Amino acid sequence: MKLQTKIPLIQAENPIDYNGQLLLLGSCFTENMGKKLEYFKFQSLQNPFGILFHPLAIEKLISKAVHKEIYSEEDIFFSNELWHCFDAHSNLSDSSKEKLLEKLNAAITKTHHQITKSTHILITFGTAWVYRRKETKEVVANCHKVPQREFSKELISIEVIQRSLENTINLIRSINEKVHLIFTVSPVRHLKEGFQENQRSKAHLITAVHQTMNILDFKPRTSYFPSYEILMDELRDYRFYEADMIHPNQVAIDYIWDKFSEVWISPTANAVMEKVDAVQKGLQHRPFNAGSEQHQAFKVSLGKKIMYLQQAYPHMKFIK
Repeated sequence: MKLQTKIPLIQAENPIDYNGQLLLLGSCFTENMGKKLEYFKFQSLQNPFGILFHPLAIEKLISKAVHKEIYSEEDIFFSNELWHCFDAHSNLSDSSKEKLLEKLNAAITKTHHQITKSTHILITFGTAWVYRRKETKEVVANCHKVPQREFSKELISIEVIQRSLENTINLIRSINEKVHLIFTVSPVRHLKEGFQENQRSKAHLITAVHQTMNILDFKPRTSYFPSYEILMDELRDYRFYEADMIHPNQVAIDYIWDKFSEVWISPTANAVMEKVDAVQKGLQHRPFNAGSEQHQAFKVSLGKKIMYLQQAYPHMKFIK
């Protein structure tokens, strides 16, 4: 008896290994996958501008990074005792405008550098709903708790999303022709917009991504990973959600990561991942008797494991 429908997955022809360089951009689900990659010590840069939910915000970030456009005082504003930028998440906001500009421009530099050397770029879209400033008509990445009356809300069309994706791909390939782009749609539901509105939003994103990938020039080195479909169709049970019934819980995140690993992590990396996992668990270990001979021997053994990994992969850093 089959009690679950399975999403068919095909192993990638160009998988990620420990020599790969990754850039992760997008919604909060990007952070979930990013934490896994960080845990296993892959080389990656994750959301340098913070969480970005919709395609237009990601396109703007990519454009500014590719062209090395510097932020100035005209690009930031003061509200609720902090300086903000409508292009970035509030975790970059600062009480000092100088420090905010420093962080924004450092993010531009890091993003440009990472795009040029990335082997894979993972982009996760969360929503097709956007907020547009009435004063300037510009779409923002984050409203920063500015009063709602200053914005209009709209569902961007499939055609607009597709043009944005085409622009994003062309911008990235203008400085890195060989990079492989992996698109996915976040399984996090945006129910504050409404139930039907969330479904329309996800449908627009999925349709636009697939239509873009079917363009002849974009077929090579673009892929779609079905994060949204795995949670909706394989798991489809509220026991896989957090208490808010919106965000996937750790069991669901681990499940989707395992599926992602099957498709996108090179089999040659598995043995290294096991060694990294053993070290990470060892570093989390809290001894009953820190002065015992047994624990001292454990520390020596763990140190040798770390030394072995760092000699083979110098980029790996472990927090003791």
